[in-house]
Amino acid sequence: MTASSENCAESNSSLARLAPVEAVLFDIDGTICDSDPLHYYAYRELLQEIGFNGGNPITEEFFIETIAGKHNDDTALALFPGDLQRGLKFVDDKEAMFRKLAAQQLKPLNGLYKVTKWVEERGLKRAAVTNAPRENAELMISILGLTDFFQAVIIGSECEHAKPYPDPYLKGLEAVKASKDHTLVFEDSVSGIKAGVAAGMPVVGLATRNPEQLLWEAKPTMVIKDYDEPKLWAALEELEKAGALRQ
Repeated sequence: MTASSENCAESNSSLARLAPVEAVLFDIDGTICDSDPLHYYAYRELLQEIGFNGGNPITEEFFIETIAGKHNDDTALALFPGDLQRGLKFVDDKEAMFRKLAAQQLKPLNGLYKVTKWVEERGLKRAAVTNAPRENAELMISILGLTDFFQAVIIGSECEHAKPYPDPYLKGLEAVKASKDHTLVFEDSVSGIKAGVAAGMPVVGLATRNPEQLLWEAKPTMVIKDYDEPKLWAALEELEKAGALRQ
């Protein structure tokens, strides 16, 4: 057996322990849509305008390490240490720019509607769990046509602690009245994967923009590029078989 097939077999058995699956929780940015390039563009342009980093554009590596997946309060402090109010004002301006870009350019991740159809056909509970501001979250969900799909939208800043703490995912479970022992999480960032794992659930990591090796450090059950990847569907088929045997 090759290393890749061993990983696939391990992933299948890890998801199968959820059987019968009850709920699926999705992050938003980078998980249901490839929004990071829009966030990166907005941050790069606005930071350059104010002379951040000596007026040099921030790199994609800097964006991934310092900004991607983090709560806006943490980003504000990282960019403007010692001046939180200035940082929060800047982040608010950046979010307004992002929303304009998203309205024109936001696209679903490959295979997204295949997996949402799978969830709907099985009558599974579902929630969106995000560190994004509510205005951003609801806009992205609406653009993607998923307003009626999600039964709850959980916002990190509306919890006691945002991701990477487990609070948003625990609140998501509570909102849809699901057990962590029968719930699957889809996430694309290190902080999000850490939050799902800390909440006691298996997490499927999406290497949308973040390096796969970086995601593995957060201990997801498996990592995929998008929802079209065969190993995801092999794992879901194994999960269904296990559920049928246990019912």
